[in-house]
Amino acid sequence: MTSFLIAAFLLLVLVLVLLLRPFIFPSKSEATSRRQMNAAIYREELEKLDAELTMGSITSVDYEMAHAEIRQRLFQDTNEEDDRSEMGSTKKTVVGLCLFVALLSSGLYLTLGDAPRIAEQNVQQPMTREGVEKMVTEFAAKMEQDPTNFKGWVMLARSYRILGRNEEAAKAYERAGDFVGSDPQLLADYADTLASNANGNFAGKPLQLINQALKLDPNNLMALWLSGTASYTAGNYKAAVQTWEKLAKQLPPGSEEARSIGESIAEARSKGGLPTKNTPPDSKGISGKIELVADLKSKLKPGDVIMVIARKPGERMPVAVLKTAVTDFPMNFSLTDALALNPSAPLSQLSEASIEVRVSKTGMAKPESGDLISSAQIVKLGAKNVILMIDQVRQ
Repeated sequence: MTSFLIAAFLLLVLVLVLLLRPFIFPSKSEATSRRQMNAAIYREELEKLDAELTMGSITSVDYEMAHAEIRQRLFQDTNEEDDRSEMGSTKKTVVGLCLFVALLSSGLYLTLGDAPRIAEQNVQQPMTREGVEKMVTEFAAKMEQDPTNFKGWVMLARSYRILGRNEEAAKAYERAGDFVGSDPQLLADYADTLASNANGNFAGKPLQLINQALKLDPNNLMALWLSGTASYTAGNYKAAVQTWEKLAKQLPPGSEEARSIGESIAEARSKGGLPTKNTPPDSKGISGKIELVADLKSKLKPGDVIMVIARKPGERMPVAVLKTAVTDFPMNFSLTDALALNPSAPLSQLSEASIEVRVSKTGMAKPESGDLISSAQIVKLGAKNVILMIDQVRQ
């Protein structure tokens, strides 16, 4: 606080010195009088008039008339009492400017400034996770003293979710009671929290909450997404596609969300062997099963991604790719035009394709060391009982 006031005072003094320099250090040269300035101006006009006469630009008669007029004006302008230019009382001017600047700066400070608040902001540290945890803990303690504040319990639940404390979030949602039961968005959030605590299992209360949310609002985006996910994890791919397609209609075309849900729909259609909207049911594709040799089962990790890749024989660029999470083996797969990387070059245009499967640790398109792979095999389009055996580790 003190350092701020000292700096402000010094800055004010500097401004005043610069502003009042002409008064503090006056010029030593003598001021020019008004009579001297008038005489110099008319002398210049007479010299121009003489030059014009010499050059023949004007006649002698015109010269005499102009010369007489200039002499008359010169006499009138220099006949007044002589004075010298001065700036009035230097002392009064300096005092007045000092008072004006001081009052103006004080007024602006009182209106816009707040030295204590600025000082406090300077010593504030960036909010850390520990600080947030402390705030949430204090808020939870206050909620225990006010258990009927249902809106507060919802705020606490959301805070817990942000911190990843889903178990406590679920308890806070439960304490919110009927306040949650009347809001479809809160019901969906509560269901998502319970499903996360159950490792993605929607059976039981999570599914009940989702259905309750959709009953209140059939177009709730979160509830539709969770409902489709619940159907997908239960193996009901047809129901998942129907629900997600309803969700996709509400998303802005071309958005990242629309693209993501479109990929999920295509994956569900592929795993369920369902035709796409733009593909006739009898359109040719390739389907079958993926199997894994027993010796490699120990190398599977949670989060591994199965990638079934179809290429035109002899080429490296994939034509279609199915990407899905690893589940139990054997698992079904289906490659259709919906999975084509280039819609103008669908899988159905080929007469045969080279297909292979790879278990990726990162989900990246580029093969990496440690990926589990199968041998590539060439099959006819329309084949339905293809067996892809994962029996190698990429070196």
